[in-house]
Amino acid sequence: MLASVLAGLGLGFSLIVAIGAQNLFVLRQGLRREHVVAVATICAVSDAALIVLGVSGVGLVLHAVPWLIDAVRWAGAAFLLVYGLLAARRAWRPSGQVLGAGGDGQGTDAAAPGPIAVTVTRTRLAPVLLTCLALTWLNPHVYLDTVFLLGTVANTHGDGRWWFAAGAVVASVVWFFGLAVGARYLSRWLQTPPAWRILDGIIAVVMIGLAVSLVLPH
Repeated sequence: MLASVLAGLGLGFSLIVAIGAQNLFVLRQGLRREHVVAVATICAVSDAALIVLGVSGVGLVLHAVPWLIDAVRWAGAAFLLVYGLLAARRAWRPSGQVLGAGGDGQGTDAAAPGPIAVTVTRTRLAPVLLTCLALTWLNPHVYLDTVFLLGTVANTHGDGRWWFAAGAVVASVVWFFGLAVGARYLSRWLQTPPAWRILDGIIAVVMIGLAVSLVLPH
């Protein structure tokens, strides 16, 4: 049992830690201190659902209908391209600083104390959650890594496969909440518009690069 849990924990972390669209979105929301708990919860619950699907054998069903993955691939590429272009626009023509130096982790409107004038631009909860869901469920790599790969490895553990799945779920919960909540400690370096322009520029490059990689022949 313990060996299966630790194996799931290790593989879960190894698959989830890589820089990707979902992690960058969680990081950005954490830095904004905006809807942090809601975003981390959506990511963790989605990962848990995908892990359960993989371990239960749904990955084999999806493997039998490759057109479904192709549909997700093109939809995900289109979404990532749009999101990347929006980030590029923010980097090129910022509309104001988007970081509250205070805040309660849920996106407050309080301006930061001190010599730096900060204009906080809040985003409503619904668009944030919809974006988070899209970045998660329209990413074909999520299905390949979580449903296919993790599900396949889990089933090599026989009766311990659900303990393996439990370990992978714990890895997701720890990672997403750690990333979202821990991002606030980076905020001291991101209290100026130029810093946010650099961050949005990096996000734009990664998102557009991921979109292109999804449609290029492998």
